[in-house]
Amino acid sequence: MEGYDDVEPTGGSRRGGFWSRLAHWQQGLLVLAIGVGGFALLMLLRRSPAEVEPPRQVPTVATADARAASGAIMVRGSGTVRPSAEVTLAAEVGGRVTWVAPAFVSGGRFRAGEPLFRLDPADYENAVEAASADVAQRQVGVLEAEEEVAIARDEWERLARREGLDPAEASVLVLREPQLQAARAALQSAEARLEDARLRLDRTWVRAPFDGIVRDESVDIGQYVGPGQGVGRMYATNSVEIVVPLSDDQAARIGALWQARAGDASTRIPAAVEAEYGGRIYRWSAFVDRAEAALDERTRTVDVILRVPGPFEAPEDQPDRPPLLIGTFAIADIEGIVLDEYFLVPSSALRDGDVVWALESDSILVMKPVGVIQEVEEDAYVTGDLVDGEPVITSGLPFVTDGMAVRRIGSLETAPAGTSGGGR
Repeated sequence: MEGYDDVEPTGGSRRGGFWSRLAHWQQGLLVLAIGVGGFALLMLLRRSPAEVEPPRQVPTVATADARAASGAIMVRGSGTVRPSAEVTLAAEVGGRVTWVAPAFVSGGRFRAGEPLFRLDPADYENAVEAASADVAQRQVGVLEAEEEVAIARDEWERLARREGLDPAEASVLVLREPQLQAARAALQSAEARLEDARLRLDRTWVRAPFDGIVRDESVDIGQYVGPGQGVGRMYATNSVEIVVPLSDDQAARIGALWQARAGDASTRIPAAVEAEYGGRIYRWSAFVDRAEAALDERTRTVDVILRVPGPFEAPEDQPDRPPLLIGTFAIADIEGIVLDEYFLVPSSALRDGDVVWALESDSILVMKPVGVIQEVEEDAYVTGDLVDGEPVITSGLPFVTDGMAVRRIGSLETAPAGTSGGGR
C-alpha cells in the first residue's frame, strides 16, 4: 500500500489542482476576463431598438389685436389742481369790525361784490359831512368870485367908453379873473376831498373781489383791523389751473404748444381732465393756457398749465358731477399732433422697447420693428408695418427666433402656467 502514495491523481483531481495552483490575484483577473468577454458577446448579439422621433413641442402664446387709428394723438400727463386766482383779503381802511357775513367762514361762497364784513363807519361818515360842508362853502366862494368878475367887467367897460379906451385891453387883475380861478380850484379840491371821504366810507364795507370760495379767515366782531392787514384768503371759482409737467418728447408732440398765449382764446389747445371722486371717474373740458418757457431744474420737464373753466358747476348731462376741488390729483389728456395712421397695442407687446412679435398665418411669429409714440397706462401708441386687427403676442417666450411656429391661445390670463414672463 505504501507504493500507492506516490501515484498522481487523474481526471477531476488534476483540474482542481490547476485552479489551486493559481494565485488569488490571478484567479480574480481570470474571473474578470471571463465576465468582460461574456458582456461583449451579449452586446454583439443584441438587437438594435427601433428609432422613434420625439413629439415636437410648440410653445403657446397669448395675443391681442393691434388697433389702427388716425387723427390727433392725446398726450397724457398729470398734476394737482390749484386756484387760477387767489388773494389775501384785507381792508383798505382801519377800524373796528361791526358786522361779519355768516358765510364768511372757511368754505363759504360769495359772488363778486357781496359784502364780507364791515368796519365801524362813524368816523368816515363824519368826514363825509365835513367834506360836504366844505364843498358848500367853496361853492359860495365861486358864486361870489363870479359876481365880482361881472361887476369888474361892467365897471371897466363904462370906464373904457368914457375915456375912449379899448375894452379888450383890460387887465385880468382888473377883471378879477385870477380870484375866480382860485375860487373854482378851491371848489374842485373840496369836491375831491368829499369824493375821497365817500370812498373811504364805502371801503368800510369789505367785499368779495370775484366769485369765489373762502379758504380761511381770521376776523370777528369787535376786532380792530388796520389798513392792509390780512384777515383771510379767497380763491376764484370761475376756473382752476393744473400744472402738468411733460418731458421734452411729450411737449414736442403738442404742435402749437409754444404759440399758446395766456388769455388768448385763438391759441387755446383742447384738453380734457379726469379725476376720481367717490370711486367714480369724472371728466372736465380744459385747454392749454400757456407753457413755462424754462425747464424745471430738478425734473428737467416743461410745465404746461391747463385751465379748466367752470370747475364747480355741474353740466346738464352730468347733474351729479362734483366740483373739481383744489388739491385734487388729476389726469390730463392734451390734444397733440395729427397722424395719418398709428396703432394701439398693449404695452406688454413691446419687446426691447421698439419691437413687437406679430402672428402671421395664425401660427408664425414675425418680429416687426415699430416706432413708439408714447405709452399710456396699459396701451402703447406705435407706428410701423402693422395691420388693423393683426394679432401681436403679449406673453413671453424663453427662446425666440423669427419665423418660429407657435400656438395661439386667448388672452394672457388664459395662458397655461409657464408661458408668460421673460422674452421682453
